[in-house]
Amino acid sequence: MIGRLVLGSLTARALTVGMTILSIALSVALFLGVEKVRTGARASFADTISGTDLIVGARSGSVQLLLYSVFRIGNATNNVTWQSYQDIAARDEVDWIVPISLGDSHKQFRVMGTTPEFFTRYKYRGGRALAYAEGRGLDDLYDTVIGADVARTLGYAVGDPIVVAHGLASFTEHDDQPFRVAGILAKTGTPVDRTVIVGMEAIEAIHVDWKSGAKTGAVTPVEVIRQMDLQPQAITAALVGVKSRLQVFRLQRWINEYPEEPLLAVLPGVALQELWQIVGVAETALIGVSGMVVVTALIGMMAMIFSSLNERRREMAIWRAMGARPAVILGLLVAEAACMAAIGAVLGVALLYGALAVARPLVDQAFGLWLPIDPPSLRELQVLAAVVGAAALASLLPALRAYRLSLADGMMVRI
Repeated sequence: MIGRLVLGSLTARALTVGMTILSIALSVALFLGVEKVRTGARASFADTISGTDLIVGARSGSVQLLLYSVFRIGNATNNVTWQSYQDIAARDEVDWIVPISLGDSHKQFRVMGTTPEFFTRYKYRGGRALAYAEGRGLDDLYDTVIGADVARTLGYAVGDPIVVAHGLASFTEHDDQPFRVAGILAKTGTPVDRTVIVGMEAIEAIHVDWKSGAKTGAVTPVEVIRQMDLQPQAITAALVGVKSRLQVFRLQRWINEYPEEPLLAVLPGVALQELWQIVGVAETALIGVSGMVVVTALIGMMAMIFSSLNERRREMAIWRAMGARPAVILGLLVAEAACMAAIGAVLGVALLYGALAVARPLVDQAFGLWLPIDPPSLRELQVLAAVVGAAALASLLPALRAYRLSLADGMMVRI
């Protein structure tokens, strides 16, 4: 009986009910959308680097090492000597090792020196490899491969010249040895997009005429530089892969206790979790804001029920005069609210998944953020159930008011 009454009542007030359902649907879609973005952002953050077992650098803090070696933020406290790098590479546990050299820049983008193996060993988003949008890799001493953001921001194309500046905020440029864009990487959503990548030997080449961070005044011809032994004397950090995961901690302990110089080896996943604890405060604020949107929608629904009571006093009085029990009137209004919330929740989920299907490739291409389109999780189902339950609770106050005033006010209205 109550079911038929609820359906008829909602149909009779289709416009106001429809607007209320739409507001609930939009608030639910926003709340769950923020949850999807938060989950996707956290997963993308955790997948900034994958397939690398250890990051090695000068002894500092694990977060600091992660920031400058992976995110290109900040500077190393010291360099790692080439001899130490070779000692680590010679360990039986090491399957592969890729050096990284930082310190120079190009128009506010960091320049990173490395080896061609970086393009095959660096993985992101659960094992995805770097891919070229245009061009090729580092074949010549003065070749460079740039990230997608560098190419888009500066308008570079394959074949364009690049002049590297000395340091991160320096007016001195290595203009005597310009580079050429050999390749442009596809968008990854990682710091690689904002990096200018050159060879390790190229870093040594552009600093041939430099000593102690200052230019000596000599200008060595490029032809002579190409014939030099450009083996690095030091590196900034190194990415390490081991033959067996069981050997990670033994290698890490050996590096951290390395007697020749103070070194630090960190597990990327552990360091990323530490960093997320620092920067992840924003996700709590996002959840709070979206939660307030849902609360606002429920308050609007309660206000709608209150405002409709004046129009329904005669209806309530007739039900009471016909012997309707209090539970019927209470149940009617509570059921109406729960029904509106349930329809709004389902519609909100449909809107969310429709928006995700359209926006996911665009967001991935623009920001490198992969938004998962998975069935609703247990947490999301609990949120939907909580919305319906909160709507039912919010309707109790107007339902009690309707019960108390229905007979007194309704019978005074002439039929």
